[in-house]
Amino acid sequence: MTDTYTNRETWLQQAVAILEPVFSEVGYGIPPLKVSCGFAASSSPRTTLGQCWPRERSGDMVNEIFISPKIEDPVDVLDTLVHEICHAIDDCQSGHGADFQGIAHVVGLEGPARMAHAGESLKIRLMTLSNKLGPYPHRALNFPPPRPSNASRSKAKCPTCGYEVTLLKKWADYGAPICPKDTIRMEQVGDNVVVVGESDEDQENKQKLKEIRRAVS
Repeated sequence: MTDTYTNRETWLQQAVAILEPVFSEVGYGIPPLKVSCGFAASSSPRTTLGQCWPRERSGDMVNEIFISPKIEDPVDVLDTLVHEICHAIDDCQSGHGADFQGIAHVVGLEGPARMAHAGESLKIRLMTLSNKLGPYPHRALNFPPPRPSNASRSKAKCPTCGYEVTLLKKWADYGAPICPKDTIRMEQVGDNVVVVGESDEDQENKQKLKEIRRAVS
């Protein structure tokens, strides 16, 4: 019979206990640690699924692990937790270096160290352990679409010296600014902005070509 947890941290702490044989069977003990659902502090929350902090950074002098709110599938949570426990055993001393890789390999993780995940046999074992734990009491947090980078924004460029600035859309409608070096009007460049010296027909043809390229890329 599976237990029903209403608190994420309680589920995660029980997950650590139920994962103990995965490590003890290959000669490793899990050190005292705390596990919470939360974002990584120093990495991109969009791509980082877990993070382990060394004991010296904790007021309780224990390793502290955070599992991303992006994950809701219990097997994926356990998979990420195994990866982070490998860091805890090493107390984060080797990063994703040789010591971490040695621990990860013997417990059943595979793939590049930074993205090491459960291999087939470990994945099956985690599925069994997940059934014993019961549902993970959490629903995934969905991110909004990423904001466009500067590379995709309109820009203005001086035709003489090449000085270039990024234009916010609300200001682009007023036209290009004056180059501070050559004191001449700069040219607007970028998607959906007319470049000085080009006809409307040229712009229309360029836009069609871009749409074709997007369709086949």
